[in-house]
Amino acid sequence: MRRGALFLAVLAGALLVPAAPASAHGGEAPDATAYRIQATGLSLSVPDLTVRVVEAGARLELTNGTGRTVEVLGYSDEPYLEVRPDGTYQNVNSPAAYTNQTLDGDSPVPSNADPAAPPQWQRISAEPSVRWHDRRTRWLSADPPPEAEADPSHPHKLRDWAVPLRQGVTTFEFRGTLTWEPPPAAWAWWVGAALLAGAVVALGLRLRRGVGTVAVVGGTLVLGYAVTRAISGVDGHAPAIVAAALAVAAGVLTLRGRTPFLLLVGGAALAMFGGLADAGVFAQAVVTFPGPGWVARTAVLVALGAGAGLAATGLLRLRSAEPAPLSSDA
Repeated sequence: MRRGALFLAVLAGALLVPAAPASAHGGEAPDATAYRIQATGLSLSVPDLTVRVVEAGARLELTNGTGRTVEVLGYSDEPYLEVRPDGTYQNVNSPAAYTNQTLDGDSPVPSNADPAAPPQWQRISAEPSVRWHDRRTRWLSADPPPEAEADPSHPHKLRDWAVPLRQGVTTFEFRGTLTWEPPPAAWAWWVGAALLAGAVVALGLRLRRGVGTVAVVGGTLVLGYAVTRAISGVDGHAPAIVAAALAVAAGVLTLRGRTPFLLLVGGAALAMFGGLADAGVFAQAVVTFPGPGWVARTAVLVALGAGAGLAATGLLRLRSAEPAPLSSDA
């Protein structure tokens, strides 16, 4: 009973650890997507101004080191954001200020938001940097593009896009491309995770130190993946970091001969929050990770396979360690 309560408490703690916001605008980046949003650059060279695509295209990021104000224009070319030397300001009269609050653009726009109205600026950050959702860069339909439906085995460039910027009286653009990419073979990654889980169980029933090493190595790999995502500004990584740390701790304690219950807790947390939570990377081409997609998929495969194998090993060892029930004479 006490072990069950601890198990539930640990998993609840991993789930409820809040993720720190990456910027003034909260992130909603999906684990993966079929659409690759790439930047081709600024139409005008502006020293010390950096604009880039982040979070697998979920948001754009502008960092202004010019010492002068740079504006991001809204969907009607109205002032939307001003990134000044003393921070970032948002025009509350711009409809984009409300539409861009969510990735889907489904936030209600108040009646007083009028692109023709004089700007009313509200400071939203003390940093000369901002991230925002921008519908001009993305595929907005829930249905795949006709090109992808007709030929789902090849990538398709859908269009060029441009986001207007302004500094003083000079207007220029941040430009890029939108491409649909075919999905990877998701089944192969799931099979790999299942095979890894089986191998870990087989090892764990024979060698205590072997399964402890698996927990340390697997947890460290997943921890590195989650921390890398956090450093790149992806939200929602905290549960995976906690779960990976639990798996590493369980492995260390298992190597020291402690109870297999720790393997059950660490493995289950790793599989749930490091694996299942990010399993979308198996089915889509573009992942929210600042590196090759196969690296992210491998980390999730390890979290799922090693985590499930560790949890099963811990459970089987617990059952084998339980004393046999006393028999009564008739």
